[in-house]
Amino acid sequence: MSEKLIEVVVDVETTGLDYTREKIIEFAGVKLEDGVITDRFETLINPHQHIRKSSQAIHGISEEDLADAPEEEEIYPKIFEFIGDAQIVAHNAIFDFSFLNRTSKRLYEKPLENKYVDTQQMFKEVYPQMESCGLECLMNTFNVEFSTRHRAMADAEGLALCYPRLKEMYFQKYDWQLAQIKNVDYLFERYLRLQNAISVMQSEIQDLRSIFKIYFEKGGEDIVSNSGETLFYNSKKTFSYDFVQIKDILDEIGALPKAVRLNNAFVDRLVMGNALDEETKDKIKSARIAISENRTLQVKKPDNSAF
Repeated sequence: MSEKLIEVVVDVETTGLDYTREKIIEFAGVKLEDGVITDRFETLINPHQHIRKSSQAIHGISEEDLADAPEEEEIYPKIFEFIGDAQIVAHNAIFDFSFLNRTSKRLYEKPLENKYVDTQQMFKEVYPQMESCGLECLMNTFNVEFSTRHRAMADAEGLALCYPRLKEMYFQKYDWQLAQIKNVDYLFERYLRLQNAISVMQSEIQDLRSIFKIYFEKGGEDIVSNSGETLFYNSKKTFSYDFVQIKDILDEIGALPKAVRLNNAFVDRLVMGNALDEETKDKIKSARIAISENRTLQVKKPDNSAF
């Protein structure tokens, strides 16, 4: 008889988003044996640390709620015993794993050696057409409903109910992909043809839009297709503003966050670079509100300068 596959679906709520300085305040784990739920463990944790308003707005846990919660030294042995050496499953797993790993290092001076599975990446792979890859979208896709959201056990159990089917579909696609590897040279040529076709179609669409624009500017009426879509022309003026002059006004009326789109990539480069001192970098890091992991393919154009 083959040994059962044991996995633990986890979800954590925290005082903030930076795992290097924030702490876990709620942990939930759902144990799966060959995809079947066999055990659950959940607990609040008193971190003796301030909870950031941005995080409290998500999970609704206040410092008062944690006053009688177990201390770290009391509860973490039970948490890590529950997890054991099982594979960890989480949605945007780098977040949950980073907090658990940091805690293990801080309390016991040893890293967490468990492997982990990111269901967010799996969901993106199986349903690339989805506009959202969040846990709520995943649960809706697999018809899993919970009245409570953004609390650790509700999210962990919801994910545990979705995961076996998601995993099955992911590996069905993975097996199909493996079978295509022998054709990878041809598939790359096909990929380039598709990219070129998309570029040509985008140019064609732009040409058509230019014709439609001229048509409307010469007084043309709305165009209705046989299937009911209507093409109409709209003109709207936009203005540029001196940000320095209006920043305080926007802040005063509470519109600054909506009016300004933060360039996260630029801020990341600032934090990773050498232009700022460590104190300034720490202040910026403390404002982090999310962590994610992106993996991308890139195509490098040939250097034709030698021809």
